[in-house]
Amino acid sequence: MTEDPLPEKARVERLIRIGQPPRNRSEVLRKLVWILPWLVFLGAPVQDLLGGHHTTSATTAGWVGLVAFTGIYLSVVFRTMGRPYSGRLVAAQVAVLWVLAVALALSLGDSWLGLFVYVSVSCGVTLPLQAAYWTIPLTTAAMMLAGWFVDDLDEAWGLFLIVLLVGYSMTGVRQLVRTTVELRKARATVAQLAANEERLRLARDLHDLLGHSLSLITLKSELAGRMLPDHPDKAAQQVADIEQVSRQALVDVREAVTGYRRPRLPGELAGAQVALTAAGVTADLPTDPDLTDIPEPSESALAWALREAITNVVRHSGARRCVVELVRRQTLDGPVLELSVEDDGTGGSGKGPGNGLTGLSERLAKVGGTLEAARLKHGFRLVARVPASVPVSSADVGSPA
Repeated sequence: MTEDPLPEKARVERLIRIGQPPRNRSEVLRKLVWILPWLVFLGAPVQDLLGGHHTTSATTAGWVGLVAFTGIYLSVVFRTMGRPYSGRLVAAQVAVLWVLAVALALSLGDSWLGLFVYVSVSCGVTLPLQAAYWTIPLTTAAMMLAGWFVDDLDEAWGLFLIVLLVGYSMTGVRQLVRTTVELRKARATVAQLAANEERLRLARDLHDLLGHSLSLITLKSELAGRMLPDHPDKAAQQVADIEQVSRQALVDVREAVTGYRRPRLPGELAGAQVALTAAGVTADLPTDPDLTDIPEPSESALAWALREAITNVVRHSGARRCVVELVRRQTLDGPVLELSVEDDGTGGSGKGPGNGLTGLSERLAKVGGTLEAARLKHGFRLVARVPASVPVSSADVGSPA
């Protein structure tokens, strides 16, 4: 059975890196998809230039201005989504866009008023928020004045809300991206702190467990060395004590390491949510499982079962939806905690239980649990059950008085 969770790198590769520079050609194309659709507003200026409504010099100047405007716009916006320019250079580029939009609209007509949409987008995406809040309405006002100057206020009013709202919507997108980036960093920090805390816990446990035992072994070894020439029987007793202390220390260390490696069900549920989301699978998982009075071995076994099931869903099933349920049931053998993982995928190409399910069955059997796995008409279902209470053995039952 695969006991390692889905590698973090494999999950990250499936996510779009928001607010970070592209690492390869695929990510460049993804970021272009967010930018290029906005170029639809350039259709009117292009048609105006191709329609032959202007002199040759005016048409040439229009093409030069349009190419320059588009190049600056794509440069400043695309770089803002990766490695931003310095603040002064960004302000200069936005100012050039603003001047070009005004000049082209005033000189070539109302077909060029759509350029102010790009100026508003640039203000919302690139400028500091306080500057964006006043440059966006200023851009809208400049567009209205240009429409009045070219005697086409109807076209200007048609673009009024677009120019105003698209700029402010871009400021919202910026803040959302910033929040996403900060949240990613915070999650990484929390994970690192949790790992450090767990290392410190293990270090404290090992110190507490081994400090006394090793000191006692050292002391008894010195005593045995001094007694060996004259009192071999007493030295042998000290050596026997050393063996007993060392064996107990070994048991304590194994228990500490086992507890350190034991998975917890809430943590596995959180990891399952991340893995399924990264794989594009719609996940329906319990958010706050009730694990009151559940023995640690039972919880650990269910955590392993969930990890194996989610790994199979992500890697082999091709599922689009996965439902995880965790319920308590009363059976003839006593209360049990039941974990059910059901998906709508193909379940892989294997005809029998794989090594993972076989090992999982053995792990559940050690804690008195059971495992059921079956193909459905449309999917696959895995059910793991473990005792929900500590079994009472005959040694725990007192003899009659």
